[in-house]
Amino acid sequence: MVTRSAVLGLLCGLLFGAGLALSGMADPARVRGFLDLFGAFDPTLAFVMIGALVPMAIAWRIRRRMDKPLVETAFDLPPTDPIDARLVIGAALFGVGWGIAGLCPGPALVDLALAPLSAIPFVLAMALGMFLQRLLGR
Repeated sequence: MVTRSAVLGLLCGLLFGAGLALSGMADPARVRGFLDLFGAFDPTLAFVMIGALVPMAIAWRIRRRMDKPLVETAFDLPPTDPIDARLVIGAALFGVGWGIAGLCPGPALVDLALAPLSAIPFVLAMALGMFLQRLLGR
């Protein structure tokens, strides 16, 4: 049975994916251009990030006033643990992968529909990394 939570999650994912596709952020060349500070720098990604701050700030203010989410019994927010070696290593690996491939998880999933042949190796490597992290992180 499909729950309201699953339908809302799907709609949010589709909206996020459409935003990535329309903004061009699913294009690895655009991301690499943003990271190329001393070459063919493309600031478009910075504008997309800045543009995301306003709706996110509004969403956090609304969330603070809510007792529970619309379709769940409680909020499931990640803990705010201190910065440790695991976090730094994970962030570094994420950044290296992002710089090499020009993709991170969201755009990679969008690219499964837009450019599947180039996205499949990244998504498979990403899934393997997630599996290994769960296996070794215990």
